[in-house]
Amino acid sequence: MELTLQTANEALLEASRLNPGPWTDHSRYVATACQNIAARCENLSADYAYLLGLLHDIGRYAGVTSERHLIDGYRYCMERGWEKAAQICISHAFMIQDIESSIGKFDVSEADYQFMKDFVKTARYDDYDLLVQLCDSLALPTGFCLLEKRFVDVTIRYGVHPFTIPRWQKILSIKDYFEEKTGCSIYDLLPGVIENSFR
Repeated sequence: MELTLQTANEALLEASRLNPGPWTDHSRYVATACQNIAARCENLSADYAYLLGLLHDIGRYAGVTSERHLIDGYRYCMERGWEKAAQICISHAFMIQDIESSIGKFDVSEADYQFMKDFVKTARYDDYDLLVQLCDSLALPTGFCLLEKRFVDVTIRYGVHPFTIPRWQKILSIKDYFEEKTGCSIYDLLPGVIENSFR
């Protein structure tokens, strides 16, 4: 199945019917952030970046889970031939390529855990992986926000872990990377970021 705007939107719509929740609005904002930043990068397609951002959490279609949504999303996309989207379903949670850097619970089988461990360790990240990792930290279900607000939002929900600060540091370094590529502050590309961050 070809990955197009129509197929991606239909997938998210069906997933939201199966498991309604704020994650779908979050996904739409991640997608828009990816699109807006990619549009300023010579080596990226804004349209393709939008699709990858839209689908990064598609594994949540299977219900309320923790890290299981990563492999559920991977399988969902692989079944449709969307290989890059499948990778990003896992890679978006591992800006540090170490399974131990997870902040969630591995509600998966031992075999699935081992698969994810090996996948994360050996995956070749490109700018699309990095972009979705960044934009996942720029989007609340209510709109765009400062990275620090999203950091606190996630930490309140998941708690503090040994990799919490290294994860923040990695995202901040990715922010610097894309600001160099775009030639501007990423916040200039996110409409309403100030208003949403401080309300």
